Amino acid sequence: MEEKKLNIEENLDKLDELLKKMDSDDISLEDSFKVYEEGMKILKVANEQLEVVENKVKVLKEDGTLEDFKED
Repeated sequence: MEEKKLNIEENLDKLDELLKKMDSDDISLEDSFKVYEEGMKILKVANEQLEVVENKVKVLKEDGTLEDFKED
């Protein structure tokens, strides 16, 4: 079964859910390691998604043209 690709917001929401699980007093050590591992996988994907978006960011110049965003 193929997993549905989540967008950035969905991945960040999922990370928030995982953090809440890890904060719970009811989670076992073994389960917390599983949650941590899942979170690290999601974090990697979210970081890759953010890099793609950052590379697409454009800046509108005064003459109305677009150029790639560059940090100084």
